[in-house]
Order: sequence, then C-alpha cells, then structure tokens
Amino acid sequence: MFIFTFHSQLLILNSSPSIAIIGGGPAGLLAAQWLAGRGWKVQLFEAQGTVGRKFLVAGHGGFNLSNSEDAAHFAGRYGAASTRFGALLEHFSAADLRAWAADLGIETFVGTSGRIFPVAAHKPADLLRAWLGQLRELGVEINTRHRWLGFAGATGLRLRDESTRAGAGREFIIEPTATVLALGGASWAKTGSDGAWVPLLEEIGVPVVPFAPANCGAEVGWSSFFQEKVGRAPLKNIALRVNDGPAVRGELMLTDYGLEGTPVYALTPGVRAARAAGGPAVLHLNLKPDLPAATLLQKLRQPRGKASFPEFLKKTLHLGPPVPTLLREVAPEAATLHPEALAALLTAVPLHVAGLRPLDEAISTAGGVAFAAVDEHLMLRLRPGTFVAGEMLDWEAPTGGYLLQGCFSTGAWVARGVALRLMKNEDDNLPYS
Repeated sequence: MFIFTFHSQLLILNSSPSIAIIGGGPAGLLAAQWLAGRGWKVQLFEAQGTVGRKFLVAGHGGFNLSNSEDAAHFAGRYGAASTRFGALLEHFSAADLRAWAADLGIETFVGTSGRIFPVAAHKPADLLRAWLGQLRELGVEINTRHRWLGFAGATGLRLRDESTRAGAGREFIIEPTATVLALGGASWAKTGSDGAWVPLLEEIGVPVVPFAPANCGAEVGWSSFFQEKVGRAPLKNIALRVNDGPAVRGELMLTDYGLEGTPVYALTPGVRAARAAGGPAVLHLNLKPDLPAATLLQKLRQPRGKASFPEFLKKTLHLGPPVPTLLREVAPEAATLHPEALAALLTAVPLHVAGLRPLDEAISTAGGVAFAAVDEHLMLRLRPGTFVAGEMLDWEAPTGGYLLQGCFSTGAWVARGVALRLMKNEDDNLPYS
C-alpha cells in the first residue's frame, strides 16, 4: 500500500507488494536487475536526476571494471572485511561480472596489469545505457529525483518527490516487502554519494563507523620554491612504503599539495592508521627499486668530474627532473653526500605526510554500516527485511577494479538474501540460508 501526503491531504493508493531499492549506483542497479529477472516487482528510487552518476565519473580515468587476480589474493584486497568478501566474490566473481557485461553486449579484456576493462569501443555511458535498457525490459520502475527521508514503522519508507513533475514536493510512504539500501559512501558528493543517510540509520540504533578518506592524495609540506619549480610531475617505476610497511610499486605524481597516484592510494589505510595512533606517517620513496644495492652503490662511486649533481644523477642513474629538486627539498645536503649515504637516500626518500586530502576528494571512503549490524545476508539486525549493499558498508579496497567489483558483489549478494527471505515467507519450510 502506498500512502501519499500532499497539500495536507492523505491519498491512499493500492499497490501489489514490491521490493524497494534506495540508490541507483552499481550495487542497487544490479540488485534490481537480479530480483526483477526472477519475477519480483522492483521499484528503484534515486535522489539525483539520473542513476549511475558515480559509476560514470569513475569511468573517466579508465573504465576499470574488475581484476583478474586469483580469488585468494582478490579477497585479501578488502582488508579487515576480507573474510566476508571471500563469500561475496565466490557468489559474484570477476568472471561473473565479465559474463554479465557480455550479456549487455559489452566485450571486456584483461590488460597487462591484470585489470579488466571493456574494449576501447565501449564507454561507461554505453554500458549504462544497455543496462538501463535491460532493466526497463524487466519492468524495473526507476524513480529519479526521489529522496529517501527515513523509516516509517516496521516496514515503511518515507520518500519525497523532488522532480519537476506535477505534484512535486509531496512526501509519501511506501511499505515494500523488502528493502535494499544502496546509498553509497561519502566521497564525490556531487554524484549523490554524500553520506547524508547516516543519521537516518543511527536514529534507529544502527552502528555506523565514521567515514574516512580512502584512495586519496597525501599532503606534504612542500616549500614555495618546490611548488613553483615542480608543480605537477610524474615519477615512474618507483616503490613506496609507509614507515616500515611493505612496498607498493607504481607511478607517483608530485603535486602542489603533495602526492597522488596508485601507490599513494594503496597506502592510505597505513597512513590513516599511523596518524590515528599518534605517530608519524612517513612515505619512503625508492627511486630505483629494480637496481640491486651493490650496483647502485657502484654507480654512485663513479667520479663526478665537473658534472653538476643533476647531471651526475641523469648520466649514472637516468634520474632527471624533478628528482634533483625533490632530493634537495627533503635533504638540502644531498649533493654533498658520500655514495653510501646517497644510496640510502635514493632508496628511501622520506616524505612526511602532513595529512590526507578532504573526504569529498577521495576516490572512495572507509567507514559505513558496521558489519556487526548486519547478518550473513547483509540484512540489518535491527530491521528485518532491510538489506545494505555497496559503499554504505564499512569496507575499503585499493583501485585496480576492486572497488567496482566490491559494489557489484554486494549487490548480487543482497539480491540473493532478499530472494531467500521472500521465498521463505512464501514457504516456511524453506531454510533462510
């Protein structure tokens, strides 16, 4: 039953039971597709004017859908939630995602890094367009510019129509048979992923871990000279570690505020942990990770002659700009160091992290609904029939396809949980497991 309040009048409309999906990102859309494909009526509500906005933005930097990494290592990418994700990835794996894309007419390939991409002919908008076409064929009702306002009673949801259609502004209550919340994390607020749902869950007692930036840039207190001379500059084929932690390989980007790039993003959890513990967070940069220590030292012992420090680095180690400026920034005496000390510096350039970039600049977020608040099917313990998927949950993963795969896998998993619950309601002899 739908209950509409409009101009202080109560309008009651009859409707058959349905499943409500709140949030039109990858997790919500996949749950909607899976459930509608099995015959249930599905209504999806999205506060923005279109669905999949963060999905489209994420594709601008390279449409990385997933990763071909083996299952054990793949699950380990989800840190503290890796045990949970072992089951989720088994249920909807990278291979399943590729098959799903192929069913939409989107061919994919595995890149040299192991990352999975659509072929060049397919853009993010192409996949989303095909996906929405399939959802329409399945009868999914998509309501954009409809904002979730909270819960109503044991099963109801309060919503507001914020569209420009006649009757816009009305608030109404629906009472679906089951609900999937897939409202995203708290980064990239312009896409609708703003974490505004947190107080709505906290007011019914659901524990939510505070959001923190993940996969974001690190701030370093560069001098004004360094900022002006270097600006933005890449450092390729490097290795990076936090304090005494393991090294991550990749490409680094020096920026006016600090550092960006895949290694920095991967080390964000370590930086956060070090700072939360009250200790320093130092990123140690190895500029020559492929060069054996003995070979590096041998090269540095070569006579410089009349060559300047930058010329010597360029000639002996192929380290051109901006490396000399970076070394002088962190160690003003770099040009006068003995070979042994210079070798130590080149393999562990200390970059002291002053902070992380703001939450809204982060590619993703850590924090969200605590896993202790949901059962094995990702259903809220305090509100039976309401499931949580996607970045709303307290998990994080590095870039490289793991983020989107995590959203897809949680969406598929909650769809399974909803189906099991509904089938059990229809036949009490069925186990809910």
